[in-house]
Amino acid sequence: MAHARFGSFRVKLPSSVTGRRVLGTGLVAGGALSFLPVLGIWMLPLGLVVLSADSKRVRRLRRRSDVAVTRWWRAKRRRADAEKKGGPE
Repeated sequence: MAHARFGSFRVKLPSSVTGRRVLGTGLVAGGALSFLPVLGIWMLPLGLVVLSADSKRVRRLRRRSDVAVTRWWRAKRRRADAEKKGGPE
């Protein structure tokens, strides 16, 4: 059974490949229609996570974006911590 990880959480995905592809594609399409009230941009990354369970290309894209976002977040936190301490002079 496929799982999607979000930090320390694991979420079960549909057991069939077709079910995961339909769910992932639907989420990505919903993210593209984010101007509508219920649908939002949050659906786009969630759909990519679901699709990455079966697609090598999407998995590589997701891993690269995970690394980039993590590096950006850590650099932002380091800058904020340095400013709190007085920063380099």
